[in-house]
Amino acid sequence: MNWFDVAAADSLAPGQCRTVEVRGHRLALINIDGQFHALDDRCPHRGAPLGAGYLDGTRLFCPLHGWEFDARTGACTTRPELPVARHPVTVENGRVLVELAL
Repeated sequence: MNWFDVAAADSLAPGQCRTVEVRGHRLALINIDGQFHALDDRCPHRGAPLGAGYLDGTRLFCPLHGWEFDARTGACTTRPELPVARHPVTVENGRVLVELAL
């Protein structure tokens, strides 16, 4: 496992999400009340980028068909058997780091 620098912590405001890429692997980077979370950026339904979704509290909605996920864990509320992978995140010296097995 390796840690990758994906963004400046101050570049993503609380309540926002976006897509970041690490060596060809896309992640949805999410800021919930100052706590960062990272999920695989592909909805299991039709592959839409979750980083382009709508965040409501801890709920992340897919931008294509509205599937709902827990942004902290990757659990899918719409289809519990189809979660998305969650990746460890830390913030060091104002930078967001995500741990990935690449």
